[in-house]
Amino acid sequence: MTMTGQRTHTIDRGVAEGRELRRLLERGPFADALRAAIRARGLGLDRIRYRLRGRGCSVSLATLSHWQSGRCRPERPESLLVLKNLEEVLGVPPESLSRLLGPPRGRAARCTVPGEGLVMPRGRET
Repeated sequence: MTMTGQRTHTIDRGVAEGRELRRLLERGPFADALRAAIRARGLGLDRIRYRLRGRGCSVSLATLSHWQSGRCRPERPESLLVLKNLEEVLGVPPESLSRLLGPPRGRAARCTVPGEGLVMPRGRET
């Protein structure tokens, strides 16, 4: 394959991923949209965590991983502040991820992720 062919294939894949990200940011679900935004930004979770820390937001790698896997989702005020900053770090429109959360879940449905003391509702089981 020529360099031009390889480049065209890469561009086509990037366009398709961009379309998929826009669709997920519009319709969700939250975990899929977050995972697509992270993939589109091309940053690892450790790098994202570092950038969030630079904005004054402390979050564990486990928490970020749980959010993108759908195991848990942000709900408490501290977590929502992290999410707001995460949207900026990922370069997605403001509130595009947070509006996918829907209404808060009941207190009994929350789970705790070790490391940061953030309490979040349980997501779907895997």
